[in-house]
Amino acid sequence: MPANLKLLEPANDLPDTSNPEAQIRLAVERTGDVADVDALVERAFGPGRYAKVSERLREGNHRLADLSFCAFGAETLVGTVRQWPVLVGETRGVFLGPIAVEGAWRQHGVGGRLIQCCIDAAANAGEAYILLVGDLPLFGPHGFEPVPAGRVLMPGPVNPARLLVHPLKSDGFRGAGLARAPGD
Repeated sequence: MPANLKLLEPANDLPDTSNPEAQIRLAVERTGDVADVDALVERAFGPGRYAKVSERLREGNHRLADLSFCAFGAETLVGTVRQWPVLVGETRGVFLGPIAVEGAWRQHGVGGRLIQCCIDAAANAGEAYILLVGDLPLFGPHGFEPVPAGRVLMPGPVNPARLLVHPLKSDGFRGAGLARAPGD
């Protein structure tokens, strides 16, 4: 992100709430966006995110640059989502997260647009599935469903109801076993 752009402060900085979705521009996360994205994720989740099982799949892994996105309102970063390579057993897919939206922009469709952008990009890239830990009411409308019991062992404790998958191919989620970053 250009240095002259600022992040929204957690306040009511939403420019025009009459049609905020029309004001959103989605773009692939660029190297210059990384610091601002990290700051937004920090504000959204705080340091507690490092204790979550999802972080185990990101540690030592590399984000998929062409499958990670930013949402801009005007020229200000208002949302982000990243995707990472993951293996379940020997079946490769992507792991979605974190997804974060500035407080003033929540409830305006930003998260949903970022999720759909990830699904479309991963499908176009030929990925087999998207795996995530999240809430079914948020992700279910986008085609995510609970992982069948016993199919995925995460690298730490996770509520099985929050382990979701979106198969992107007819045989996309045939894997079973430990979820891990490639190379682990």
